[in-house]
Amino acid sequence: MDKFIQSIDTKLLGRNTYDISLQLGAKFDSKTKYYVFSRQPSPNSVSTGVEFITGGIGEFAERLQGQKGKNIWMMGGGEIIASFLDEGAIDEFIINVVPVFIGEGIPLIAHRHRDIRLSLHAVRRFPDGVVQLHYIVDKITK
Repeated sequence: MDKFIQSIDTKLLGRNTYDISLQLGAKFDSKTKYYVFSRQPSPNSVSTGVEFITGGIGEFAERLQGQKGKNIWMMGGGEIIASFLDEGAIDEFIINVVPVFIGEGIPLIAHRHRDIRLSLHAVRRFPDGVVQLHYIVDKITK
């Protein structure tokens, strides 16, 4: 996990993920840039390095892709992932499959009618039974 964390410098979060992270004691700092997507106004006090985004995903993604930096971690919310997918703004998925079935949870991607082709790039197996799948998103012509 440390190697992965060192490979990123930007994190994208939905508002619910941000709020829950704060409740769980997450620390936000200026070493990493955090963008929180929300339909609600930003709170009066926001941690250093956190910027609230209320505009369109497509415009934001173009601006972000034009900047220099490391990888970007989209940390949560099926809605935010779906919105970026719909804009063709996700290049790859690295998904860890944890060997535990849960009875309920938050979907990885919000339900919408779409077919997105993925190409398997790599598979890693870890001693604890976790399997990491690395997919490249096939480009879609709009």
